Amino acid sequence: MEKIREAVSYIQQKCQQQPETGVILGTGLGGLVEKVAISCEIPYDKIPHFPVSTVESHHGRLLFGHLEGKTVVVMQGRFHYYEGYTMQQVTFPVRVMKLLGIKTLLVSNAAGGLNPEFKVSDLMIINDHINLLPANPLTGPNYNQLGPRFPDMSEPYNRTLIKKGLEISESLTTTVHQGVYAVVTGPNLETPAEYRYLQTIGADAIGMSTVPEVIVARHMDIPVFAASVITDLCYPGAIEKVSVEKIIAAANKAEPNLTALFRQLIGSL
Repeated sequence: MEKIREAVSYIQQKCQQQPETGVILGTGLGGLVEKVAISCEIPYDKIPHFPVSTVESHHGRLLFGHLEGKTVVVMQGRFHYYEGYTMQQVTFPVRVMKLLGIKTLLVSNAAGGLNPEFKVSDLMIINDHINLLPANPLTGPNYNQLGPRFPDMSEPYNRTLIKKGLEISESLTTTVHQGVYAVVTGPNLETPAEYRYLQTIGADAIGMSTVPEVIVARHMDIPVFAASVITDLCYPGAIEKVSVEKIIAAANKAEPNLTALFRQLIGSL
């Protein structure tokens, strides 16, 4: 709690704006920033106790501004368990955003498509998840001022926001699905046998992020909307060798539609 308060205090000294909505941008999905009327920005390495992003395309800045008439705080770059951070470090920024005042959290990520109906650069609105990570951000002492010891997860992704997202998606120029997102440690991609396993247990897409942040957001009773960009295909007959460059290229292609989805959703809040 002391570390969270120190980070919040530093940020509030630099940026007086109180955000209504928090946004976490995933791999290759930074284009939304260009639509934000930025009033203040802080590099992660200046914020007390904040991790520093080490992944290509994750810029590492906390941005404050206005989007569609709403005040927002945007994480341009996120953190992953495979970078060597603890789950508490990965989710630390969500705790900070809550104390800064956010009422809603929007999250994006790049993911592999396990559902045979998916194509590269499609979008998937996440309606549930499967957590296959070896640690949980809620392990350890519970701070009751942040949330309950045993938070309910029957609605990890807000149903009203999902409904709005699906309505908005009808005006987009890409296919938008909804489905279950599974998270694994990474950083290696999965084997064909692992992809078959993930399909068998009910996953539509696979990635290495998002779920820890969602768990912590729900612990603090923040409604969540999350969407994946399908950057590669992971079902039998479609599996190919994948590079970071291909993943970023697929994310970049989908970015205008994801940006439109997030902009309209934020405007409707």
